[in-house]
Amino acid sequence: MGNARLKGKVAIITGAGQGIGEGIARVFADEGAKVVVATRTEKNGAETVNRIKSAGGQALLITTDIGAVDSAKDVVERAVAEYGQLDIMVHNAASFAMGAIEDYNEEDMEESFSVNLKACIRLSSACIPHFKKQKKGRLLFTSSVTGPRVAYPGLTYYAASKSGVNGFIRNAALELAREGITVNGVEPGYIRTPAMELLTDADGIKQMEYYIPNGHLGVPEDIAYAMLYLASDEAGYVTGQTIVVDGGSTLPESPICMDEMNNQNNE
Repeated sequence: MGNARLKGKVAIITGAGQGIGEGIARVFADEGAKVVVATRTEKNGAETVNRIKSAGGQALLITTDIGAVDSAKDVVERAVAEYGQLDIMVHNAASFAMGAIEDYNEEDMEESFSVNLKACIRLSSACIPHFKKQKKGRLLFTSSVTGPRVAYPGLTYYAASKSGVNGFIRNAALELAREGITVNGVEPGYIRTPAMELLTDADGIKQMEYYIPNGHLGVPEDIAYAMLYLASDEAGYVTGQTIVVDGGSTLPESPICMDEMNNQNNE
């Protein structure tokens, strides 16, 4: 086990069946939290729960499509029914629907906004009454550097929805500050996940790594430990903020900067 920074806490984590969500679930459980693994694919979710339990942690699987209108309320009610309380909500599930703007697709756009953005509001609304009763709570969101800070061709729906997530974080933080509820997020850069493997192949990943100042893609745990800080008591005075975790990939002014940096390292 870790340092038990979340001992006695109950945390819902959406999209916890794989990738970043799984990493967050395992780290939170290792730090003493009872984790609700809310994910669409039962097989993946069960694997996450089994890993947590094998390591001595506690976890509950709820299979759900978090983009559906009633799913957020259902997940929160089932979590509270199982554990008797709720302290942390991490909305990490995401849709990566791709497509050119000129090939606009209503279904893909709706999926992106329902899963990535609308679920933020639905989940928060369902959690807030429970947080108010205990006069504290953590609302956390996996945003992205794509949209708020940089652009990626073909990910317009995703980018727009993640920009909306950041706007929601700031506004919700202000609205809820006097209730003892903090609202924060993490903006991942290039993280090695199954979703990343859908975007590119091994050669594409090598090209990405060439332009990352740290020289490699991140791993889910890099995001999980940033989330751990925001979920912990140490972050009680932090709200309305996002932490960029990208290995420095948004720092270079242009690709030329990285060409010069890599050439210097090779001399």
